[in-house]
Amino acid sequence: MEYAIGVALFAVGLLVSISLHEAGHLGTAKAFGMKATRYFVGFGPTLWSFRKGETEYGIKGIPLGGFVKIVGMTPQDDDVGPEDQHRAMWRFPVWKRSIVMGAGSAVHFVLGFALLWGVFAFAPLNDFDRLPEAAPQVNNVAECTALEWEVDEATGMQRQCVPGDDPASAAVEAGLQPGDVITAIDGATVTEWGELTARIRAAGDRAAELTYVRDGREHTVTVAIPLAERVRQGVPADTPVDQITEDDLEDVGVLGITPVVPRTVHGPVAGVGLAADQTAFMFRGTVEALSRLPQRVPLLWDAVFGGDRHPETPMSVVGASRLGGELWERGELPTWVVFLAAVNFFIGVFNLLPLLPLDGGHLAIAWFEKARSWVYAVFGKPDPGRVDYYKMMPLTYLVIAIMGGFLLLTVTADIVNPIRLPF
Repeated sequence: MEYAIGVALFAVGLLVSISLHEAGHLGTAKAFGMKATRYFVGFGPTLWSFRKGETEYGIKGIPLGGFVKIVGMTPQDDDVGPEDQHRAMWRFPVWKRSIVMGAGSAVHFVLGFALLWGVFAFAPLNDFDRLPEAAPQVNNVAECTALEWEVDEATGMQRQCVPGDDPASAAVEAGLQPGDVITAIDGATVTEWGELTARIRAAGDRAAELTYVRDGREHTVTVAIPLAERVRQGVPADTPVDQITEDDLEDVGVLGITPVVPRTVHGPVAGVGLAADQTAFMFRGTVEALSRLPQRVPLLWDAVFGGDRHPETPMSVVGASRLGGELWERGELPTWVVFLAAVNFFIGVFNLLPLLPLDGGHLAIAWFEKARSWVYAVFGKPDPGRVDYYKMMPLTYLVIAIMGGFLLLTVTADIVNPIRLPF
C-alpha cells in the first residue's frame, strides 16, 4: 500500500510540475500581451474546461503532460485573425519570445531549487561531517564480505558481495545486530566511529575481541577480522569507479557494519546555500547524463531483452515513479523529494535542447534569425526574414519519431527490467 501511494504521489508531483511548466509559458505570454487561447493539463479528449477571458482552461483524459496555445507562434501559423495580428507571438522582440519559451524550463529549475531548499531547511539529514565523532552504533549488518575490490561490468559500480559465494561477514560471525553499540576492541575502549574504523582496519587477518552493548547488557565475543581490498581513505569520495587504480587500493580489516549517521536540521538560512550547491551539482550531473545518452541506448536495449539493467541507463516517468514508490515505502521522504527535484532539473535541461518541437528548438531558431539579420545588415543586405517552419517539418518529424521510439524503449525497460534502489 505504501509503495502504491508513493508511486501515485510521485506521478502527481511530475504532472503538477509539468502543469506549472505550461503555466510559465502562459503567464509570461500574457504579461507581454501575446494572445493565449488554450491552457490544458493532459492530452486527448477534454474531460472538463472553462473559459476565463480569452483563454480556455481545462483537463484532458491522458495525463502525460500539458500544453498552451499561443497565437502566432510561427509566421506560418494560420490561427491569427486580422484583429490579433499585432499580438502574434512571432511579431514580438526576440528577447520577449525567449523569455516566454524559456519560462517553462525556468519553472522546473525554480521548483527543483525550492524542493531542495525545503529538504535542507527542515528535514533532519545525515551529517557525515559529524560521523567520525559519533557513537559507534551499528545501523546495518552485511551478510557477506567481498574480499577483492572489483567493478561489476553489468552495473559499472563496485561489485557487491553475494551471500553463499562470498564469505559471511565478521559481523555476522560475531552475532552483531542493528542497534548494538561497540564499546571496546581487544579491551581498549572506543567511543567514536572514527576510532572504531581505524582499529578494525588495523585488525585485519587476525582475531579481535569485540565488546558491545545490547539492550543495556554488555557482551564480549572474539571474531576473525578478514583482510579485504578497499579504496584508501585518502582517495576523494567522488572519484569515478572506473578511475580507481591499484595504487588507490589497500588491504584492510573489514567488520561488515554500517553506522548510525548523525542527523542535522540546517535551517532556512543555511538551506539556501546548501540548496544552491546541490542545484549546481545536479545541473552538472544532468548535462553529463545527457552527453552520455547515445551510448546508454544499447545498454537499455540489452536490458529489455534479458540483460542486466545498468543503473545509469535512462528511465521514463514509469521508472521514476517506481523508484519514488520504493523510496516512499522505505520512509525515505527527504530522498523522495530530492529525487523529484532531480527529475525536474532533467526535464528543464532536456527541454532546452536545440531541437524542434522542444522549447529549445524555438529558442535556437529565434536567435538564429536574430544573428542572421545582424550579419546581413553588416554587409548591407536586406533582412532575409523569418525561418520557414514548414521546411523544418521533416527534421521535426524525425526528432519526434526518435523521441517516441526512445520513450517506448525506456517505458518497456522500466516495466520488464526496472532500476532498483541500491540500498
